[in-house]
This record gives sequence, C-alpha cells and structure tokens, in this order.
Amino acid sequence: MSGGAAAACLPTLFRRCKTTSAQYVASRSMDPTFEKLMEGYKHFLKVLAVQDLILASPTGSLPLPVLSAAAPRLRLSRGAAHFVRTFPRIFSLLYDPSAAQPLVRLTPTAARIASDESDAASASAPDAVDRLRRLLCMSSSRSLPLRAVFRVWRELGLPDDFEDSIIARNPTIFVLRTNPRETNTHLLEFVDQSQTPKFIPAVDAWRCQERNQADEAELKFAFKQGFPPGMRLTKNYRARLKEWQRLPYAGPYGVGGGGSARSKAGMRALEKRAVGIAHEFLSLTVEKMVEVEKISHFRKWFGVDLNIRDLFLDHPGMFYLSTKGKRHTVFLREAYDKGRLIDPNPIYEARRRLLELVLMRRRGMGADSAGRRASRSEEDVEVDMEEGCSSDSDTRYDFGES
Repeated sequence: MSGGAAAACLPTLFRRCKTTSAQYVASRSMDPTFEKLMEGYKHFLKVLAVQDLILASPTGSLPLPVLSAAAPRLRLSRGAAHFVRTFPRIFSLLYDPSAAQPLVRLTPTAARIASDESDAASASAPDAVDRLRRLLCMSSSRSLPLRAVFRVWRELGLPDDFEDSIIARNPTIFVLRTNPRETNTHLLEFVDQSQTPKFIPAVDAWRCQERNQADEAELKFAFKQGFPPGMRLTKNYRARLKEWQRLPYAGPYGVGGGGSARSKAGMRALEKRAVGIAHEFLSLTVEKMVEVEKISHFRKWFGVDLNIRDLFLDHPGMFYLSTKGKRHTVFLREAYDKGRLIDPNPIYEARRRLLELVLMRRRGMGADSAGRRASRSEEDVEVDMEEGCSSDSDTRYDFGES
C-alpha cells in the first residue's frame, strides 16, 4: 500500500475508510517496542505448548517421536529435535535405552519456573474467582460458554484445573449447566443472579488519579490515550477524539447496550461500550494481552456487534495490535512501559523468567553443546538426521525503546 493510501486509512474513530481488513491491518501505525516483545513471544508460545505436553505426561517426559508427530500442529517448522536443541536452558533431550527412543524433558530451571507459575496461580485463587465473576458480569445473561473460558484460562491466570479448583469449590457462586443450544457443551453461570455484585471498571482507577489535573466533565467517560511513536495525529482527528472522550456510554458491567443501532448517536454509544468491554477484558488478564481470536469468542455474549479486530485498530491510543507469529495479538497500551508491565504480578514474573530463557536460546552454551554432540549415541545422531537438525544463530532481543 502506498504512503498516501496508508495515510488515508488512519483511524477516524467513527468513519472507516473504504479498504479491506488486510489493508486496514497493514496500514496501522507500528510500535517497535511491542513488535520486539512479540518477536520473542512467538517463540515463547511454542515453548509453552511443548512444556504443557511434557507436564501433562505422568512421567514428566515426552518421547521425541510423539513430539515430532505433533510438530505441524505446534508450528515447529524445522522439526521437533531442532526446536528442542534451540532452547537448551528449557528442554533436555536424553536417550532412554529401556524405551529405545529419545525423551524430551524440562531442565531443572524450567521445571522450577513452571512450578512457580502453578504455585502463583493457586495462591491467587481468590483473585481468579473475582476475575471469573467480573467476566460473567460483562455478559447480559450472566453466563458464558465454558469452552470460551477454557481458551483464556492462562490469560486470566487460572489454575490449569480451574474447573475443579475454582468452579467446583465455589458452588455458592458458580454453576455449570448444560447448554440448551449446543449438545455436549456447558455454560458457566452465577448461582444467584439476583445478587450480582456491582463491580467498578479498571478505567475508573485512572480517572480518579487524574481528577486533580483535569476537568471532571473531560474525565467522566474518558480513557487513557498513548499513541505509537511517529503516528501523525491530524487536527481533525484530535477534535474527534476529544468529542469521543466526552461521549456517554454504558459501562462494561451495565445491563443493555446503551444505545440504538438505528441512529448515528446510538451506534457511537454502542461502539464506545464495546471499547469499554474490550478495555476491561484486557485489564482482567494477567499480562494485559490476548489473542484477538480468543476474545472474539466472547463477542456475542458481551453484546458486541462489531468486528473486534477493527475495533482495536480504530483506537490505537488504547490498544496495540501485533501480527507477529501468524496470529493477531492485542495489548493494553497503558499497562506497559518499555515492553514490561508497569504493575507486574507473580504469574507474570514467572512467565517473564521463562521468556528470558527463550530469548537466550543457546547463548553461552556453545562449548558445552559441542561436547555433548561429540558424545551422543548413534541413535541420537540418527534422530538429528531424520529431523533435519541444524544449528541456529543466537538471538538477543532488547525490549527497550528504539
């Protein structure tokens, strides 16, 4: 797309230029800090997927042929053996004579980090209950498909056994019912919907902090804004943004859409309520980020009748959309500074430690790796040949500002 076309497609808050969705994504203003973060995260997510398979095994190990069979689904493009050896601080590959096959295990350091994350999730069970209650309250029916919650259990910081440890252990709050519209599926609901709590949205904390520095009328329905570096904000855009900030809307926990889709004013109110719901959803996640595909499973239950990805692109001062790793991931801009969470939590800290191991790859282990290669058994060498194992260059990422 030419520079002129890209400029013509800058977010207009209420008026979309005539372009395809792919062009709209491509024309967004890039943020180097979030892009560098996602460059590491695209490998981190693959590491997590392999780690989950290992932890799910009763023996704490995974036969390499099993992992090789799952490689296409896990997007391990250069094969399982190559992937394992790319991250020697996380995975170890050992030959098991009794099974006559190589096994993949977590290193002691990686196993300790996984245990720390699990312990942090268990210790924050009361917070997890609160997050689930808030999630249910954003639905007008006060219910959500259990499969949708399963898709974001890690993002919400829930224990991996949350169906037992969170839902079943709180029978006075949650109940699972058969979904009458779909066979073999369940809905997560409040037990007593007449006692639904009145939650305060996360954005209200920022509004309270800013009250001494700004007019109440300017803050009452406003959201914190912070745009990508170098993004051109026209005078017209600033005027529209100021008008949008003052626009009243129904909060994420309010019942009803807050407007009618038949009128322009109603559409604007519905759109702003959708923004409020997206902001609150991201605020509930432990890393203030989520894949767009995952949040889209809640769209209809939250009464959002808009394209959720385009909604994020329409508001670059609040959200940042990255397409790294062949997935669309959205970040809550205000929660980050120089690629790190401003207000970290124990679950995030554990994941960050694992991410640092991912970014180190084989750095500093060259001589040790060479020694292991010299002493490997013939069977292990055959595995390398079959998997097309080859060395990979060391990569280091700086999450600081460019």
